[in-house]
Amino acid sequence: MAELSREPILIEGTGWDSYRLLDSGAGRKWEAFGPHSFIRPEPQALWEPRRADWDAHGEFVPGSDEDGGGRWDLADEVPQDGWPLSWNEVSFTAQPTPFRHLQFFPDMAPVWDWMRGTLAGREDAETLNLFGYTGLGTLALSRHGRVTHVDASKKSVAQARDNAALSSMDDRPIRWLVDDAAKFAAREVRRERRYDGIILDPPKFGRGPKNETWRLEDGLPGLVGDCAKLLDGDSAFLFLTVYAVRMSSVALAGLLHEKLAHLPGRIEYGELCVRESGGDTRDGRMLPTAIFARWHDPR
Repeated sequence: MAELSREPILIEGTGWDSYRLLDSGAGRKWEAFGPHSFIRPEPQALWEPRRADWDAHGEFVPGSDEDGGGRWDLADEVPQDGWPLSWNEVSFTAQPTPFRHLQFFPDMAPVWDWMRGTLAGREDAETLNLFGYTGLGTLALSRHGRVTHVDASKKSVAQARDNAALSSMDDRPIRWLVDDAAKFAAREVRRERRYDGIILDPPKFGRGPKNETWRLEDGLPGLVGDCAKLLDGDSAFLFLTVYAVRMSSVALAGLLHEKLAHLPGRIEYGELCVRESGGDTRDGRMLPTAIFARWHDPR
C-alpha cells in the first residue's frame, strides 16, 4: 500500500531564459515571457511590490466578477500571433489569451523535470496527459516513449501539434486526441490499458467536445479512481495539479491514498510556487500558484 507523507512539500520554480517572475504585490504579478513582460492579477500576492517601475508591455484588466472576464491592454509591439519561447528542447508559442494566461503554465517546469526523473533511462514508457492543453508536458514526456495527449478543446490540441512541429517533434509517437478526459479514462479502463505515468491538470469547470459538463468537486474522485486502474506495480508516477479552487492539497492526497491503495510507493502533496527573480533582492519571495498531489514509486 502506498505510504502517505505526513508533511507537505513545496515545488519551487525559479524561472529560466523564457520566463521570470520579476515582482509581485498588491494583488498583481509582473512576469517576463521572453522579450515581453506582462502584469496579471494575483490575489495571493498580499504583500507590497518591491519595485515601483513595472514597465510592462501589457496588462490583463480583470472583470468585476470573481470567476473570470476581463481584457488585455497590450502595447503595439506585442505580436498578435504570439512569439516563440522554449523550455530545454521544447519550443512553443506564447500568446495572451482571454483566460489571463499565455498558452502555458510556467510553474509546471519543475514538474516536467520531476516526471522525467521518474522515467530516467527509459525510451519505452507509455504515458498519459489528461487536460493536456497546448502540449508542453506531452512534449517533455515524449523523449521517454509513447504519449497519449487528451484535451476537450480542438483549438488547444491544434496548438499542441503546432508546438510539436515548432520543436521538430512532430514525428514522435504521440496520440493527439480531442476528447472528454473523464470519458476517455473510463474507456481505457474498459480496454484494460495501463500506463507508466499519468499527469492530469483538471479545470475547476469545463465542457467536453460534445458539451459534456465538468465540475471538479463532482468529477475528480471518479476520474482519479479510473486513473488508478490504469496504473500497476510497474508504473512510475501520477501527478495531479489543481488551480483556482478553495481546496487543500491534503484533500487531494487523501483522495489519492484511497484510490491508489493497491499500489506500492509514496503519496506526497503540497503547493507549486514560483520564486521572484527580478530586482536587486537576493531573497526572492515565493508566490504560490497551485496545489498538487502525486504518487510515485522510487523503485
